[in-house]
Amino acid sequence: MAITTISEPSRPTPASSVLPWQPCHPVWQLGFRPFYLLAALFAAVSIPLWLASYLGVATASLQVSMGWHMHEMVFGFAVAVVVGFLFTAGRNWTGLPTPQGAHLMVLAAIWLAGRVAMLAAPAPVAAAIDLLFLPLCAWPLFQVLWRSGNHRNLFLVGLLALLTIANGLYHASVMGLTPLSYFVPVQAAIFVIVLIESVLGARVIPMFTRNGAPGSSPLASPKRALVAAGLMAAAGVAWLFDAPGVVTAPLALAAGAMSLVNLLAWQPQRTLRVPLLWILHLSYAWIGIGFMLLACASLHWLPASAAFHALTVGSMAGLIIGMMTRTTLGHTGRPLKAGRKEAAMYWLVQLGAVARLLSAVAPAALAMPALLLAGACWSVAFVLYAATYAQYLWRPRVDGREG
Repeated sequence: MAITTISEPSRPTPASSVLPWQPCHPVWQLGFRPFYLLAALFAAVSIPLWLASYLGVATASLQVSMGWHMHEMVFGFAVAVVVGFLFTAGRNWTGLPTPQGAHLMVLAAIWLAGRVAMLAAPAPVAAAIDLLFLPLCAWPLFQVLWRSGNHRNLFLVGLLALLTIANGLYHASVMGLTPLSYFVPVQAAIFVIVLIESVLGARVIPMFTRNGAPGSSPLASPKRALVAAGLMAAAGVAWLFDAPGVVTAPLALAAGAMSLVNLLAWQPQRTLRVPLLWILHLSYAWIGIGFMLLACASLHWLPASAAFHALTVGSMAGLIIGMMTRTTLGHTGRPLKAGRKEAAMYWLVQLGAVARLLSAVAPAALAMPALLLAGACWSVAFVLYAATYAQYLWRPRVDGREG
């Protein structure tokens, strides 16, 4: 998925006068536009809502709970970004159109209906609405990959299917249809998304580094990336099936170490002056850290929360904010250059990751301040993204091209 640098034209295309509820509005022309904006807005409000509930502040009739928080951060926020990214990348990979116009409007409406239902509807209704989204997104992605002969990326459709299964198991658990704890399918979904990050990151981060960091010569090794992904999958399965620590810990430790070995070969030290790059490297490092913490958690040395928040806030949110800014700039025809606002977003997410990790392991007197700091950093970062990038996502490309 190559995203080329495009120079700012001297005469940008004027903003469209088309109304936003019309399929030809710019926001419905490519998947990243509505889903990045919706995900950022949802991220900004969902964490304060969860913290209010956690602190005992009334949330009226809203069904805010630990289960809601875990589900919505994965199947609401992260999945929206994944779908927006894959629709955009899928068109680049194949040259065929992914959902746009009325089709994209319907998918965005289903995603939004799922978020409302998860907050306010009875569990069976929420499940019926929420479970529609991923299959309806996976099918058009499968179609363009299959029709173009791009079988190399069909595994992504399989991973979306795994996310659908995990989501179904979550809802079955909440409704008492299975004795399985809802923690298990949510954790399974986290592992799947981390696998997506690992595989796609191993493809694009070295390329981005070579193109954007002067003097760099990153070494990408597909075999090493495959080994890392295999170890992550094995460690995830061992954890989910509650294997003994003597089994899970070595697998998780090896997965974390191989991930960091990959990263070191990409020369992260060459990216320190390029925010669009160092955010990807630093966030990818959290994958290795997260699996090493998982090894500790499997031996009962640390709470599992530490490992999973390293993987979600550190790697997932970090890579999400890095790729949301990068792909928005590139696919709206703007130069791939991060300014102070982008750097602020990146630092806020990373500070939030550290604070969230500390809240899981710190003494009780420090845990709550760290948790509140993590929540504040998270929300401010995504508010800043929405405030800065909404105009880019809402308007036509400045170079007049489609998308």
